[in-house]
Order: sequence, then C-alpha cells, then structure tokens
Amino acid sequence: MAGKTTMLRNAHFLGTKVRNLRKRNKLTMEDLSARCIKVNAEAAPSVSYLSMIERGKRTPSRQMLEVIAQVFQKEVNWFLDDVPEEEAITPDRGNHGGISGMALEPGFLFTNDILQIAIPEMLSQTGTSGRQFAHLLIRAHQERNQNHFPDLERAAEEVGKKEMPLSLDTLQSICKQMGLKVRWFDKLKRAQLNRLGVGSDFLVRSYFEAPDTIHLSKQLKLQPVRHKYDLAVYIAHKVLHNGDGVKSVMLTGRHQIEEIREVENHMSQSSAVDAQDIIHAWRDFECSFFAAALLCPKVPFRRLLEQHAYEVNIGKYVDVSTSIVMRRMTAVSPYPHWHYFDAYPPGKLNAVYRGNGIPLPWGNMRMVQDPCQHWAVFRKIDSDMSYSSAQISLLDVGSESRIYCCESIKVDDLAGNKQVLCAGIDMNPAIAAQGEDPFSLAADLKKACGGRGGSAMIPRSIKRELNSIAKILNIAWLERGIENEARVICPRSGACPRDPKCFP
Repeated sequence: MAGKTTMLRNAHFLGTKVRNLRKRNKLTMEDLSARCIKVNAEAAPSVSYLSMIERGKRTPSRQMLEVIAQVFQKEVNWFLDDVPEEEAITPDRGNHGGISGMALEPGFLFTNDILQIAIPEMLSQTGTSGRQFAHLLIRAHQERNQNHFPDLERAAEEVGKKEMPLSLDTLQSICKQMGLKVRWFDKLKRAQLNRLGVGSDFLVRSYFEAPDTIHLSKQLKLQPVRHKYDLAVYIAHKVLHNGDGVKSVMLTGRHQIEEIREVENHMSQSSAVDAQDIIHAWRDFECSFFAAALLCPKVPFRRLLEQHAYEVNIGKYVDVSTSIVMRRMTAVSPYPHWHYFDAYPPGKLNAVYRGNGIPLPWGNMRMVQDPCQHWAVFRKIDSDMSYSSAQISLLDVGSESRIYCCESIKVDDLAGNKQVLCAGIDMNPAIAAQGEDPFSLAADLKKACGGRGGSAMIPRSIKRELNSIAKILNIAWLERGIENEARVICPRSGACPRDPKCFP
C-alpha cells in the first residue's frame, strides 16, 4: 500500500511523459499496448487503460510501469520524478529525413511553358529517357509522402477484408467475382513480344488484355508466392481503372547483364516526356502498392512485424516474398525514416525508395563506374552469402554525419537471376527522439572508424546507446548490425572520406 501511495504522490507528470514518449516514437496506443504485451503479457496495459494513464485518470501499478519503461528504455523513476522536462520530452514536430525541395528563384524560370521546353532538352543531354524521368517523378512523390497512401490502403482493404494471409484460392475467387479470366502461356512468340513492346531479353511473367483477361506465364505455377502477387496487381488494375488495359507488362530481370544498356534503349528510345510514359509509371506504382496492401493489410501486417521484430523472413508466415515484406515495412512502420533498394549485379537498381533522404550510391537509375564498395548492398552483390546480413553505416549528408542501419539479402528472381534486396533506416531521428545528440554520436563513431581505415567494431559506450534505440524501435536486425563492424560509406569513391582513401 505504501508503494502505491508513493506512486500516486510522484505521478504528476507520468501520463504526460508516457504520451510524449509514445508520440515521439510515432507509436499509436495499439502499438504501445502490443509492445508491452510482448514484454509481459500479464502486466501489459490495454489500449483503453493506456488512454486513461495518459489522461491522468489512472496510475499504473509498479509492475505495469516497469513494462512501459522497458519498452522506452527508461528507468522507472524517470516517470515518477517531479520534473516535467518539457523541453526534453515534448515531441519535435519538425522534419527529420525525407525528401524536401529547395527554394528556387527566380520563380519565372520554373513556369510550365519554360519547363516543357527545357525538360526534354535536359533529358536528351543527360541521356535520361522519358520513361526513366517518369519513374523519377513517381519516386519523388512516393518519398515526399513517406509511402503513406491511405486511399490505396483503404481500396485494398475493401477488396481483401483485411484478411491475412490471403490464399491463392481466395485471390482466384476475387478474380472470378470481378469477372477476370486467367489464361496461361508457355513462351511468347516474337510477334507477341513486339505487340507488347518487349525485347526478347526479358522474361514476361504476365500481362493484361482489356477488358478482363490476365495472361500468366506457366512458370508462375511453380512459384505460388509470385503467382499471388501478379493476380493482386491485376485485381488492383480492375479496381482502380476498371481493367482498361493501360497497364505495363510485368517483366522479370535480365538474362545477360551486358544487355542492360540495349534493353534501356529498347524500352524508351526517345527522351521526350510522353504522356503514355507518365501514366504507365503511375499505374505501375499504384497497382504495385495496392497489391502489397491487399496481401499485407496495414494493421495485421504491422502487428506481425512487431511480433517478429521486423525480421525480413516473416513472408513465410503469410506466403509473400521478401521484397513485399521489405516494401511494406517502409509503409506500415510507425517509424517513417526508411529506405529500400532492389538491385541486380553489378549495380543496377530495379527499385528505389528513400523516405529517409539517403543519397543514392548510383547515378540516375544507371550504373556508375565508381560506386562506394562499402555500401551493404554492393558488398552483398559481390558476396556468395545467401543469408541476410545487417550493417551500421556512417554517411555524410551535406555537412552532417548520419548513422544508418540496413538488412540485405540475396534472392533469385523468376528467371533465376541473383538480386539483392535491402531495407534500412536512418537512426538519427530515433536518437534525437530520446533526447540525445545524434550528430555528436555519429561524429564519435566516425572518429572510431577513421582510426581503423574506415571500418571498426562499435565502441562499448556507443553500442550501449544504439542498442537502446534498437530495443525501442523493436528491430532485431538493428541489434545484429550493432555487433558487426560499422563502416564509413559515401555515394561515389571519387569523394571517399576514408583515410587512406579506397581509390587514391
């Protein structure tokens, strides 16, 4: 009884501190309750009880408070002192990471008329195709919104009823309900490829024929996970565009790396910004996003990620690919500062997402001659390891050093080509959310690596700080990365910050 009396006497700011910590870490009450259940199911607060704690209507038991404190890596007494620490715990509403534009003056140079004249000329001079430029526009839009597209999420949930996992039989039933028919093909003839606008060096996995026919490669029969995804994409096309047929062919990989430039030229030989390029790029994105949301609805998948601490192999529980798992992480995680790469050797990007603003280690969706060899995705491309691996990286972005961590894994595409999938986060906002100075921490870690040629095991004091962040974010591969060497990286070897430099 005395302990409870002490709790009541010292709990003036307890609810406010819990609320501010929760908001600072971008957690809903449902998220926090789930985290607490993972620590101690018997002592964890329900969502309604958390609400009352935050509003000062209830005071948690000592055991319950210990659970909440463990989630946020705080001492119990921190919640019970008489100091509001308002400046330290009030959520910062400013922008951290993400893609932001710069003010461009004089404004008259950026009128629609001048841009329509200048952009095709710029694309021609830089060797960027109209299709590539369209994808850059879509990617910028996606990154600016940090992968939050609630209208697409809701549309997918209405179709799938938030069911997870969705079986192949269920997806086939949805297709039938929508009047969609499935036809199988073995190998497309040259005339068919020409009609679809595809070169023979691509593997066509599926395409849509308006108004209601899905054509699937027979190879998908052997890979139900990919079979499910392709059906989900065409369900999206039917829902969003009534199956009008304005949808790109779904292709897989490249059979020969030497053919990359030839394929790029084949896909779009003009640098003009064609309206068809824009609409295909946008529909490819939104149908892909819808498909992933259909297979991994936001709330159930977010709970699954929490239960398994964001392990990239959880696709086996819901019969989806690692690619979808990683992409959905960036969309459903309460922590918004993510990046995602999908790369083919020796360094060609198939997909990019940079919601945390990390600079690209490549050029404009093209291979470059001097990529930094220490990026995790490049190290994985050059490695024979098939298992996933985590890496802490230090990268100068402008005048600031930032700490990133990513998990990379090598997989096979439908054509048997090796590709590397990589999901990662910018740790600086999470460090700042706990009242620490991320730039000082990054500078200390960079100094430790600098004395060892650019790579070093993380010093114990820094490791303690980063482990605390890993537990708060509940990301298992972040904890594994902290046990490995941290590496100083840069976008291009020509600007190598290491001493000695990788390439003198």
